[in-house]
Amino acid sequence: MAEGDGKVGEVYAITDDMDRIFSKLDSPFSCMRSSKNYRKNEGFVVPENVEEVLGCLEERIVKKWEGEGLIWSEETKEVDLYMKAIDDVQNLVDGLLEMPEEGKDLTSLQRAENILHQAMAHLEEGFKALLEKHSESVDPDWLYDSKSGPSFRSNYDDRASWNSDEKEEEEDKVKEKEEKEKEEDEENVPVAQPVSDLNFTIDLLPAEVVSLLGEIVVRMERAGYMTECRQEYTIIRKVFLEESVFRLGFEKMSIEEVQKIQWELLEIEISKWMQTLKVSVNVFFASERKLCERIFAVLPSVSETCFGELAKGTMFELLSFGEAVAISRRAPEKLFKILDMYETLRDLIPEINSVFSGEICSAVRSEAFAVWMLLGEAARGTFVELETAIRGEVAKSPVPGGAIHPLTRYVMNYMRLACDYRATLEQVFKEPDMSKVAGSADSPLDSSDDFSSERGITNRDDLSPLSIQTIAIMDLLENNLDAKSRLYRDPALSYVFLMNNGRYIVQKVKNSEIHSLLGDDWVRKHSSNVRQYHKGYQRVAWGKILSCLKDEGIHVSGNFSSGVSRPVLKERFKNFNALFEEIHKTQSAWIIGDEQLQTELRISIAEMVIPAYRAFLGRFQHYLENGRHSEKYIKYGPEDIEAYINELFEGPSSMTRRKSFPN
Repeated sequence: MAEGDGKVGEVYAITDDMDRIFSKLDSPFSCMRSSKNYRKNEGFVVPENVEEVLGCLEERIVKKWEGEGLIWSEETKEVDLYMKAIDDVQNLVDGLLEMPEEGKDLTSLQRAENILHQAMAHLEEGFKALLEKHSESVDPDWLYDSKSGPSFRSNYDDRASWNSDEKEEEEDKVKEKEEKEKEEDEENVPVAQPVSDLNFTIDLLPAEVVSLLGEIVVRMERAGYMTECRQEYTIIRKVFLEESVFRLGFEKMSIEEVQKIQWELLEIEISKWMQTLKVSVNVFFASERKLCERIFAVLPSVSETCFGELAKGTMFELLSFGEAVAISRRAPEKLFKILDMYETLRDLIPEINSVFSGEICSAVRSEAFAVWMLLGEAARGTFVELETAIRGEVAKSPVPGGAIHPLTRYVMNYMRLACDYRATLEQVFKEPDMSKVAGSADSPLDSSDDFSSERGITNRDDLSPLSIQTIAIMDLLENNLDAKSRLYRDPALSYVFLMNNGRYIVQKVKNSEIHSLLGDDWVRKHSSNVRQYHKGYQRVAWGKILSCLKDEGIHVSGNFSSGVSRPVLKERFKNFNALFEEIHKTQSAWIIGDEQLQTELRISIAEMVIPAYRAFLGRFQHYLENGRHSEKYIKYGPEDIEAYINELFEGPSSMTRRKSFPN
């Protein structure tokens, strides 16, 4: 190395290695091999023949490349030489700037700075060209075709298969062949191979391109052109990121559009949004951050700034949709999609906090947390809206046949589905501590005291907020059904209605997670209620017919041995037959939907009626069977009565299967 211990001499003097390189190449830098004599000036070393060196550098940097196109498609050696030439110009500029004012060569300095400026313009152009060439948006087909989840590989990566199953490998080979044919004219568009999850990063650019971009960044930063470099990077990669994200299927919608769209269509958009958000955060944003860190490795603050500037807008677009759904009109049917959104964002909060770390992305973290909270609030309000729906369901006419009311089916199936989200609902029914760090999803404040007092539940017994809410809903449903039962003119049918609906509710509770929310006491109480409805039905529906089978009024003198009044006995049999036929006709059209309840009810009726009828026949049949037209009075045997009872509660559709009464 040339004599001298100055910064320029130590770091940037022409080395023997460069001499060896230049000696093998017919290069304009050969002029620098003779620059072994340096003029020492106040501690700084500069070449004696600085103008000759500048001429060589100008030839190499400016004139050589003006008509030959961009160097970025050339061999690596040419690029390396070009970078070294830029380093030499920078060294000369630094050396000339550091010379004392009285000996400073302003003419050479101006010329060197002009060459450096043109070099930076060329680097900026190359930086932009490299980014544009390799920043094709990601093909989303992998998302819908993959069976086990999406992954990326670039068409410049190793083509090893992710699958171990031979059949799947063969299928993948066929698909890959088809994809190759399809992509012949599409260079550097990432394609997919299936893996098991979405939590991974991908190489968005080839390694050699990343390395070259990093080399350019080093030169532009040293020359003070980082603003231009950062702007080009942000503009190009922002377009790439937006296109890749929104090619996943989700379409940007304004708050007004979300408010107006039909719920069935919005459900589809919500599903797309959840998938897009998962892939964007776990794959696109994470990979883009990694790319920024690699390209701007020497400038962490610039890396953070670039990522924040290019990613924030797209992330805010995604979060805006979540906010629009959260503040839209509440209706019970929206609950489960809102809970899906809540869970999706909740599970992504840690990754969002990691990917969007740093001060410049603090607004993204805050917005994600705020939207998550809004979705929780929307879920609470939507669930509570079920109470309003139950109160507002006022029927003007009863359900035919005392069948299960549609409201009962709706509420119980709604609650059963809600229990699939039990852990999440328990979470959203607690007030979150907003002072906690964004993303602390498991430490909200318990507000169940206020929640229970609002619903008039004073004895909490350590019930969870969801249990309290569920009890309130069940009480409302029970009151609503009680009111609907009074629409029936026939008291027996009112009991059938209450029995049907009560049994349905108890069975749904016992066979689902609702049981754990309501508790054993609730189930026992309402099972007892169903039994009381059963007894009420028997009393009202069959009490009158049983009175026909009593002995009172049949005996002439009130003594069994003193004789029987045949006219009274005939009237009793006629009344029994008429009442039984009327009951059969009416109650055969009634509906007991639960087969077990239907069987239990028939058995209980048979056990109540048939023994009484058999005993009545045994006591009085012989008084009439020897008389005229006895068949008019004794029309049925006990077996006939049992057969007719077994036809009850099958509904209008069973008319053709019923046993005919004798004339």
